[in-house]
Amino acid sequence: MVLNINKNKYRHFFSVVIAASVLLVSGCGDEKQTQTATSSAKAQSYQWKMVTSWPKNFPGLGMAPEKFAKYVDEMSDGRLTVQVYGAGELVPGFEVFDSVSQGTVQMGHSGAYYWKGKIPASPIFSSIPFGMTATELNAWLHYGGGLALWQELYKPFGIIPMAGGNTGAQFTGWFKKEINSMEDIKGLKMRIPGLAGEVLKRAGGIPVTLTGGEIFSSLQSGAIDATEWVGPYNDLAFGFYQAAEYYYSSIWHETGTALEFLINEKAFNELPKDLQKIVEVAARAVNQSTLDEYNAGNNNALQTLIEKHNVKMRTLPSPVLAELKNITAQVITEQSAADEDFAKVWASYSEFLQSMRSYNDLTLKEYYLNR
Repeated sequence: MVLNINKNKYRHFFSVVIAASVLLVSGCGDEKQTQTATSSAKAQSYQWKMVTSWPKNFPGLGMAPEKFAKYVDEMSDGRLTVQVYGAGELVPGFEVFDSVSQGTVQMGHSGAYYWKGKIPASPIFSSIPFGMTATELNAWLHYGGGLALWQELYKPFGIIPMAGGNTGAQFTGWFKKEINSMEDIKGLKMRIPGLAGEVLKRAGGIPVTLTGGEIFSSLQSGAIDATEWVGPYNDLAFGFYQAAEYYYSSIWHETGTALEFLINEKAFNELPKDLQKIVEVAARAVNQSTLDEYNAGNNNALQTLIEKHNVKMRTLPSPVLAELKNITAQVITEQSAADEDFAKVWASYSEFLQSMRSYNDLTLKEYYLNR
C-alpha cells in the first residue's frame, strides 16, 4: 500500500517535470521566433522617395529635405534611405500633398498653406499674418497641442505631418514701385500664398500663386508687379534685386513660417519601431537646424544686398500695416465661421499666441528695447 502511493508520487513528479520541460522548450521556441522576426525586420532595408515644392538643393528650403535624408541614412546605418526630388523632377511642386496621400511616394516636403483649397485650416500650421514667431510656433506645435491637431487634420488623407524647418520672419518682399498708401496696393499683382493672399485680395490687390522657380521670370517680364518669397538668404540666391527696385522688410504676412514633412501613413506604419523613431528624431533635428541656418543666412545676405547690390530698403507705412492687420482679423473671423476645423485649430493657436505675447512683452520685448 505504501509502495503504491510512493510510485504514484514518483509518476506525478515525473509528469510535472516533463510538462514543464515541454513548456520551457516551447517557450524558448516562441521567444526565438519572436527574436528572429524582430531581427528580420531590423535587417530589412527600405527605400523611400521624397518629393518637394522647392528647387533641388536650394539654400534652406531645398537643403532641409537633403539633411533629413542624410540624418536618416546615417542613424539607420543605411536601413532606410530617402531619395529627394526637387519640384518638377518627379511631380510638380504643388502636387506634393496628393502624391504622398495617394502613396505614389512615401514622403514630401512643402508648406502647409499651399493646401488651403482642400484643407482651409492648413495655413495655420505654416504661417498666419500677424501671428506667431518661429519659436512661438514650435512651442505650440510640440508642447501646446498644435501637432496633435495637425495630425488630426491630415489623417483623413492618410498623411502624418511633422514640422520640417522654419524660415523665421519673412520680408514683405520685392516691389517695382513704392507703397506709400493702401491706394498703391489696388490692382497690384503679387506672388503671395496662404491667408496673406486673401488679405491682399481684400485690400484690392491680385494674389498670384507661383512655385519658387517661376517667380524671377514672372517678375522680370512684368507678369507680376511684386513678390514675397522668404527673406534675404533665398532672395539673394534667386537674384530678385535684378528684377525689382524696392525691398520691403516689414514683417506681417509670414512671421515665422513652418515647413512640413508629409509622410504616407501606411509607409510609416510598415517601418519597425526603431526606424519610426529615427524618422521623428531626424525631422525634429532638421526643424531646428533650418531655422538656425536662416537666421545666420538672412543676416549675411542682407549685408550683401545692401552693400554690394545697392538695394533700396523700405518699410511699409504704419497706416498700411494697421489696415492689413484689420483685414486679417476679418478674414480669420470669416474662415472660423465657415469651417469647423479652422475654428477649432484657431482657438488653440490664438489662445497660445495670447499667452506667449504676454510672456514676451515681459521678457524679450523689454530686453530688445534695452539692448
